[in-house]
Amino acid sequence: MMASFDFTQALIDKRHVRRIALGASMLIAALSIPVALNAQINTGTSDGMPSLAPMLETTTTAVVNISVVRSQRMPDQLRFFGGAPIPQPPLRQSRGAGSGVVVDSDEGLIITNHHVVDGADTISVSLQDGRVLDATLIGSDQRTDIALLRIEAERLTALPFADVENLRVGDYVVAIGNPFGIGQTVTSGIISALGRAGLNDENYEDFIQTDAAINVGNSGGALVDLQGRLVGINTAIISGSGTNSGVGFAVPVDMVEAVMGHLLRDGVVERGQLGVVIRDHTALVEETLELGAERGALVTQVFPGSAAERAGLRATDLVVGINDKAVNSSRDLRNAVGLAGVDQDMTLDVLRDGDPLVISVRLESAASNQAAAGSERQANERRATESRFLGAQLQDLPGGRDGVGVATVDPQSRAAAGGLQAGDVITGLNRQSINDLAELNGLLSAQPPLLALNVERDGQSLLLIMP
Repeated sequence: MMASFDFTQALIDKRHVRRIALGASMLIAALSIPVALNAQINTGTSDGMPSLAPMLETTTTAVVNISVVRSQRMPDQLRFFGGAPIPQPPLRQSRGAGSGVVVDSDEGLIITNHHVVDGADTISVSLQDGRVLDATLIGSDQRTDIALLRIEAERLTALPFADVENLRVGDYVVAIGNPFGIGQTVTSGIISALGRAGLNDENYEDFIQTDAAINVGNSGGALVDLQGRLVGINTAIISGSGTNSGVGFAVPVDMVEAVMGHLLRDGVVERGQLGVVIRDHTALVEETLELGAERGALVTQVFPGSAAERAGLRATDLVVGINDKAVNSSRDLRNAVGLAGVDQDMTLDVLRDGDPLVISVRLESAASNQAAAGSERQANERRATESRFLGAQLQDLPGGRDGVGVATVDPQSRAAAGGLQAGDVITGLNRQSINDLAELNGLLSAQPPLLALNVERDGQSLLLIMP
């Protein structure tokens, strides 16, 4: 039975009431801080109240303000004063500001966002102790929005990297940066989500989402845990007004570290290429294809002469792991390959018709197969609008050959949106071989919820998914 408490006597003694209120407020405040850090935080002030000040005293010194100057060429126009033409100045200078994080105190290395320093003529870094130093751009990568700077300075503080594998939704985090150029500012919140993507499908994304206030000027600043370890680099917000709305995003530190290695070595990110078209594998696709898993990256096309073809990958293979890490989506595989270097060896865990395989592949340079890259972009564009099969004129192949020929495809049809082209040969539907049009029509009459077409095109085997 729950014990009861009589507040009557407590209400009579006002001092007792004040003691109860103060004790309750201190208890609530203490409970809002992870227990493992209570000892450190509770000693932050003389009255014993919880405080992040001890951690921030060292952490904030590693976060810097960045100022850039860009020159923009003016249009070739003439201004007239009293009938006399006066040429306009050919260049106009603009200024920008952001934040950065010292990640190597010995080498003076600073991480910031690509968009903070993109196109800058000069870059200067302001330290918390008042020093203002010129910075050199080592390299920058637009696809991850990460740039690496170097300054010549002593007495720098660098942030250690957190282990992103241990991050959980609900963990407390602190954002440090220079919002609106007003000076270093600290805000706090929690991790709202992990693995966010879709802000820009052309980029490599695996964002940490947080409700810690992030505003203009915070770009390139630090997102840290309560032990002062770097969790991510603040990079973007979603907002209707352009100011904080509680939905901010940071590039996770493991991606930052991978890009930093490329930039230190080459000044750019030389991405490896596998040479495949992939899509997310879902429960609905698994219900149709029965590949042996409900998540992964489904290979729908392998380019001739690519690293994937040489390694033995095939259309309909399901990649569920890479280098001993799980692959739950096409994004996981794309990020892993895109952040690896050229000529890197990778091990793929694959399910083929439900049977597990381990395939070793050496990534190649994207420049070595530009035609394949172009085909991949086109396939991605088509895949983005996949829909139900409709609008293609089909016919039996001459000479009794197995398969069904695609004679024409209405450009506005669902078949075209799904990637089917005139001249394609359909050889299978939902893992069942097709010899002629009658067999295909028989399978279609069952009205399956999803269509997975095996297609031959120009000597390539493709898998077109059309829900």
